[in-house]
This record gives sequence, structure tokens and C-alpha cells, in this order.
Amino acid sequence: MTSRFAFTIAATDGAARTGTIAMQRGTLRTPAFMPVGTAATVKAMKPADVRAGGADILLGNTYHLMLRPGAERVARLGGLHAFMGWDRPILTDSGGYQVMSLADLTKRSEDGVAFKSHLDGSRHLLSPERSIEIQRLLGSDIVMAFDELVPTTATRDVQAAAMERSMRWAKRSRAAFDAGGDHAARSAVFGIQQGALDRELRQASADALLDIGFDGYAVGGLAVGEGQAAMFDVLDFAPAQLDPARPRYLMGVGKPDDIVGAVERGIDMFDCVMPTRSGRTGQAFTRDGPINIRNARFAEDQGPLDPECGCPVCATWTRAYCHHLVRSGEILGAMLMTEHNLAFYQALMADLRAAIAEARLKDFASGFRARYQ
Repeated sequence: MTSRFAFTIAATDGAARTGTIAMQRGTLRTPAFMPVGTAATVKAMKPADVRAGGADILLGNTYHLMLRPGAERVARLGGLHAFMGWDRPILTDSGGYQVMSLADLTKRSEDGVAFKSHLDGSRHLLSPERSIEIQRLLGSDIVMAFDELVPTTATRDVQAAAMERSMRWAKRSRAAFDAGGDHAARSAVFGIQQGALDRELRQASADALLDIGFDGYAVGGLAVGEGQAAMFDVLDFAPAQLDPARPRYLMGVGKPDDIVGAVERGIDMFDCVMPTRSGRTGQAFTRDGPINIRNARFAEDQGPLDPECGCPVCATWTRAYCHHLVRSGEILGAMLMTEHNLAFYQALMADLRAAIAEARLKDFASGFRARYQ
């Protein structure tokens, strides 16, 4: 039987690494991009098409799935994999991001976060133990510890208090995961480093997480409005504070040039709604930068979305056709644009893996940025 969780680094180039994460439901090639399936679906895509585009793993959302259709219901229906028709690994986030983004509906305490549902106003308590229980009911392959996220603009005292509470919650999350019986025996659990933009807080967070011990570590608290330069400043030191033998996951990132810069700094895993959200709003990613297909200049453009893309969309349909679909509000427009964007992201990850393996990442990254920008 395949190992529960085994991370192997095959090659390095500077701080960047390429390798694999072997799990019972399949192997992830790293650096890896995880399409986001917030509500048990990657919007506008069928699971088989997501897989055909190159994805090895998806992300599901604890907060949204606990509210609708409910974790217990998903468990009764055979778990998230069977429910949505995806037989490969799934990572579930812990709900910590929603704690910040829906702050006006929440009340925080040491126990957890009490909140009112944004759907129907019903009241819930999301604690480290409940977050892990929900992820276990969903059948998650990679479970995330529950954490408290605060804006990078918060005072240092607020950031320090949130980081320290997150580390106490990380310990409780680990204990709840370990008590999960068969699920814990076949799944993995990641801790989340916090500390905003502060090196000392990040180091204290990393020390606490390493003392607890996790299968992998996420760099949390970034991509929340601080800008690329500030994010890269943190990534210049934060990944090195974590266990180099474990995968490093940058949560919620991001734009293609964000990903390239983060890989250069040692990040192994990414997720973001950008390729799917952009697809639904008419933005296509190309090697020469994003384009807005709604623009009138594409109305009679018979070229593909990206002339160098080999995805089924670019092989079959023109910019003019996609322009027509999106301007007409046709569902197929969102489907084709999303399929292309996800394929673009997966092709970028494949290019990054190859560049690291062949020790030419610096040249690849500089060439990518020169064209993309």
C-alpha cells in the first residue's frame, strides 16, 4: 500500500525544490497548484476535466461545506471524494480565513470562533476540535490546523496575540487529528505559520509548530492585501524557518508571477481562486500577460487565447468565439475560459518543475517575467 504521506525532494535549484508527495489516493508533483473547489466543485468544471488539465489535488473549504450541505451529510453520502466524483487527494482548509473575512459575523475566544452563518443566520462554534472533526467527516487527505488570521495592518500586539493563540489551537488541532482513528492513519495534517510581516513572530510561530510536529507546514497570513513586494520580503525568510524536509504551502496565492517568485523562495504548494474566478469574468491568462476577452479588439480575432497553449480550448476555439460567448453571457464562455486558465496554471507548474530539475530556474523566471509583465 502507498505510504500515508511521503515527501521526496528530487532536485533543488537555489531555494527552489521539485519532488513528489506520495499519498494513498495518488502522488502530487511539486511545486503543485491546487484548484479551489470551495463548495465541492471547481466552478464551471467537471472533475475529469480538472484532472485532464494536470491537477493532482483539489482544495475544499471547511467553512462553506459545514454550512451547506453539512459535513455530516457529506459523510453519510460516502465522503467528499465520492460526493463530487474526484478520486485523488483533497486538501481542506480549516476555516481560519473566513474567520477574518467574515469578522463582522464572528466572536473570537480561546474556545474558538462563534459565528452566524452568512447563509441563514444560524449560530455555530468553530473550534480546533470541530474544524478537525469536519475535515475528518469530509474525508480530507490533507487536514489543516485551525488558526486565527488577522490583517497585516493590525498592531504588533494584535498580531502577536493571534499568532500565540493560533499555536495553542495548532496543538489542539494536532491532538484532535491524532484521535481520528482510521482517518488519521491514512491522512496528513499541516500546521500554519502566522506572524504577519514580522520576522520574530514568524520564528516564534515556526518554533512552536516544529515542537508540535506536522506532516507539512503552511505559510499563512499573506496574500491579504500587503502587496507582492511585502509578501516576497516575508518569503525571503519564512520558508527557511520551517522544516526543510517537509512541504511548504503558501495559502491563497495567487497570480502567476506571485507563484514564480514564491517557488524561487522555496514554496512547494499553492491554491487560489484566481484562474476560475478570472475565467468567469472574462479574463484569460497567457504567457504575454492576462487579457480581457470582452475587449472589442478580440471580436474578429481568429487566434487561440494563448498561441503557445496546448489545452483543448486553444486547440479548438478562437478568441473571437470566446469573446462572443462571454459578451453574450453564455455558460459555455465561463467553462472554456476557466478550462484554459486552469490548464495555463498547470502548464506553468510543469515548466517550473522542469526548470528546477534542469537547474535553469533563474533563466526561466526572468524570461517568464519579461514576457508576462
